[in-house]
Amino acid sequence: MTLIERLQERLNRVRSMHFVSRPGPRSVTGWQGEGQGQVAVELLDDGVRFVETGTFALAGQASPVAITNAFRWHIHATHVALSHERRGADAAVHLFDLHPLDDDRLASLEGHQCAADLYTAHLTLSAAGIDLEWRIEGPKKDEWLHYRYA
Repeated sequence: MTLIERLQERLNRVRSMHFVSRPGPRSVTGWQGEGQGQVAVELLDDGVRFVETGTFALAGQASPVAITNAFRWHIHATHVALSHERRGADAAVHLFDLHPLDDDRLASLEGHQCAADLYTAHLTLSAAGIDLEWRIEGPKKDEWLHYRYA
């Protein structure tokens, strides 16, 4: 089975997510915290749609906040295209294509530019699930996010 086929099979079985956010030394946002929640998976003709719901606890804050997110994973023979549905399912924003690096890892070869910020990602299939590491770099941002989908 190819890496893309193995990833698709894992994406279909995801039911939960956990993520950690850490600011880098150039960050002015100080966005540090931890989130967790459930993932509702919708199988599509060309991939999978994730609807994530849960909570995020910002470091130093007493109460977590509710979060929601929706991502579309379009499966292609040579790569996986990741889109974010921040403007709704009919106006999904293509973030980047994840290309295989080796037997267990994919990466965005080109980043997604959003205003002054550049988003890139690495995905690893692990025994625990799917690890997706994001980097966000810009004039005010130097952020690292680690998602674990299980």
